[in-house]
Amino acid sequence: MRREFPEEGDIVIGTVKEVKPYGAFVELLEYPGKEGMIHISEVTSGWVKNIRDHVKVGQRVVAKVLRVDEKKGHIDLSLKRVTEQQKRAKVQEWKRFQRASKMLERAAEKLGKSLEEAWEEVGYLLEDEFGELYNAFETMVIEGKEVLDDLDISEEWKNVLYEVAKESIELTNIEVNGIIEMRSYASDGIKRIKKALTTALKANPYEDVEVKITYIGAPKYRVLVIAPDYKSGEEVLKKVCEKAVSTIKKLGGEGTYYKESKK
Repeated sequence: MRREFPEEGDIVIGTVKEVKPYGAFVELLEYPGKEGMIHISEVTSGWVKNIRDHVKVGQRVVAKVLRVDEKKGHIDLSLKRVTEQQKRAKVQEWKRFQRASKMLERAAEKLGKSLEEAWEEVGYLLEDEFGELYNAFETMVIEGKEVLDDLDISEEWKNVLYEVAKESIELTNIEVNGIIEMRSYASDGIKRIKKALTTALKANPYEDVEVKITYIGAPKYRVLVIAPDYKSGEEVLKKVCEKAVSTIKKLGGEGTYYKESKK
């Protein structure tokens, strides 16, 4: 179940509903019915002559939770203690949540259920399992409906959630890089290395995965794998690299490979 109140230290997003000389009142979008207050001293660093120069009614803000009194329903917020990075991350998280919530609503409509029923029956469970609702839909597209098999969700729900996920999310290709090091001391060593690399390219079993091998400088070759998801990308990288190394060894040479770390 989703918490009724945020916790101290949380970064929250909300809409300014009222501005007073001493502070602003914010409706918290992630906590229906809950409102927080930003004291004038927490609006920005330095002295604030007129709070309305900094916050206005209807403005979307990202704030940090300073204190929570659940008994009184008081939530104290701060704008000045939120970094630009935290703001960007929170806005992106909120956009993903809104999109995922719309997807859940579409799934519910297909089953003749309300959004509230959808959250109670599967939404909160998916959040607990995948960290956020959008991650759940995205993982379904990448790994298939089977990712829901261990969850207490009916087949009816599994089918419709997977259907909506495929309809709504178009994945962009990802890139995975590896380095192959190969040596051959034979008189026709270059020819043998080329044969090993050509053989390695044939180890790619997927039509939707592209593999490119480029020369870096003796004895290194870069393997670039372009795939629709990391799972297949990592699999193909391993198959191609292993095939290259095993082939050059059969041809009397030596070889190793490793995944290229991101800079």
